[in-house]
Order: sequence, then C-alpha cells, then structure tokens
Amino acid sequence: MVKLSVVVPFFNVQTYAPDTLTSLRANAREDFEFLLVDDCSSDGTPELLERAAREIPGAVLIRHAHNEGLATARNTGLDAARGEYLTFLDGDDWLAPGYYARLVAAAEELGCDFLRTDHVSVTGRNRGIRRAPVPRRGEVLNPRDAILPAHRTTSVDYPYAWAGIYHRRLLNRGLLHFPHGLRTAEDRPWIWKLHREAESFAAIGELGVFYRRGVATSLTQIGDVRQLDFIRAFDQVIEETAKDADADLLLPKAVRTYCAVISHHIGSIERFEPDVARQLKAMSAGALRRMPQGVLDEALSAMGGDRATMLRKLRRRRPAPPPSAPDQGSGDRSGDRSGTESEVAA
Repeated sequence: MVKLSVVVPFFNVQTYAPDTLTSLRANAREDFEFLLVDDCSSDGTPELLERAAREIPGAVLIRHAHNEGLATARNTGLDAARGEYLTFLDGDDWLAPGYYARLVAAAEELGCDFLRTDHVSVTGRNRGIRRAPVPRRGEVLNPRDAILPAHRTTSVDYPYAWAGIYHRRLLNRGLLHFPHGLRTAEDRPWIWKLHREAESFAAIGELGVFYRRGVATSLTQIGDVRQLDFIRAFDQVIEETAKDADADLLLPKAVRTYCAVISHHIGSIERFEPDVARQLKAMSAGALRRMPQGVLDEALSAMGGDRATMLRKLRRRRPAPPPSAPDQGSGDRSGDRSGTESEVAA
C-alpha cells in the first residue's frame, strides 16, 4: 500500500530540478510515490525527469502533451495518486532529508484531515523561516475557526499547498483539486475551500520545505496578462463563500483580503506591460463592483488611509467584464515564485 503520494509539477526548470530531484531521493521510502508531472517542458527538464524516473525509488513520470499550468498539472498528479496521504512540491523547491517520513508520522499521530507546516523561504543566499499563522501548535482544530478574524493574517492567508499534508479522504470529497487553468493564485480558492469544508486540521513546527523566491523567469516577476488570473481566483473565493451558511461572518475576511491583493498589484503596477496595466485597473474596478457592496464599504472603512482612498477611486472607474477562463498552452512555470501575491493578507 502506498502511504504517501507527492505531486511535483515541472515546467522548464532544468536549472533547479536537480536540487528538487536529489531531495526527493533523500526522502524516498518503499511506500512513498513521487508523481513527476512534466507540463510540456521545452528545455532540458524532460531528460532530467526521465533519468529520475529510472533512478529514484517510487518516481513515476507523467507527461502533458500541452503546457497547461500549475493548477492543471497538480490535478493530473492527484488523479494518478494512490497514497493514503498526499502532498505537493514545486519543481524548483527542495526538501530536507527525511522530511516526508516525519510529516507522515505527525499526521498519523494527530489523525486530522490535514496538517499545515512552517517552511524556509530562500532568496539567493538568504534564508528565513516563515511560520504558518496558526498560534496553537500540535492540537487538532476546526478549520473554519482559523479563517477569522478578518483584520488579521490567518491560515487562509498562508495558501501554499506544499506546506502541509492531506489525508486521502479530502481527495475523495473533492477538496484537493485546483481550479482548472488558473495561472496564478490557484491556491487561494483551494485553501478557502479546504478551511470551509474540511472537518479538522492542525499546525506543526516541522521545517523541511525550502521555497525558492525571486527566480527571474517566474510568472510574478514577468508581469504579463497571466497575472490577472488572481481576479478570477478571488471571484471564486467570494462566490463560494457567499453561499456558505456562515457567509455573514466569513465574507468580510474574503472581501478584505481581495481588496488587499488588488491594492498590492495596483501599488506595483509599473512592473506590468502597459496594456496589462490598463486591463488590471479596469478588471479591478469590475471586481470591486461585483463584491457585496455593504461588506466592501465596511472593509474600506476599516482599512482606512491611502489604500482605501485608492480603492474607492478605482471602484468609480469604468469596469471591465468578469474574466473568462484562459486558453490552454500558456501556463506558468511553477506558480507564484516571487512570494508577493501569496503573502498578501488583510
């Protein structure tokens, strides 16, 4: 029986994949499988993965015929996974030796639906510890309780799928798949759904994932139209949360976070191509108008200052229609590598 399935998408990461693959070998166990999903790489990545599939115990190579992006690549791995537990790794990050064995042991001891963990953030030669924003450690908690309060950083503001481990019953309930085709912010609807619908979780202080930030070819560094998928992602968060039995309690958090992310992108608009910058303003205006207006007014009043003034002004702009799903074949390398959007909280 397979105890753990690790889903690892790769797209044009030949410079970094050797570190990732070496760390997987250092975590191999006879009841672990590593699902290496090549998202139609065009550099030397496929050759590295072919060798890894031969040499790393438990490695299985899966190929996409077309580049489809991180969310879809993760879903491909989930569809092939056989493990009692599941987790993720991006194709340019790496692990400490024996990390997965320790993670599985903690999950079995606590017996909850999923665990969240801390991680090491790596920018060049600099490293820093990022803590999952869950103060109570090693204790089984209600995931819904970790969404609030609206004005503080909470567990839904720490969306990294690879910073944790998930029991198969979540996969069977349809809670682990990602929104198909999203090229950025794919983890935002995912983490919100997980916290709304799972029954139990815990946070532990196990460090073992090394998250590589600031890579020059990353989607968040490039600033092209794919970045605007954050609007489709957060529209989904708002839509699904509005249907929740506790919508009155949860929507202020969702709206406030959405506003914070819009403000973040507008505040760094110079990194976008000119046409994309114009689209960003128009689509953000449309997003603000689609939010529950009473909840939005309260969120802006609570935010105050320059951010609230900018968002109110933006809301008065001529809006663009809601974004549609993108055509396939333009997926990103491996999601949010700069760490900026994923780290924006309320």
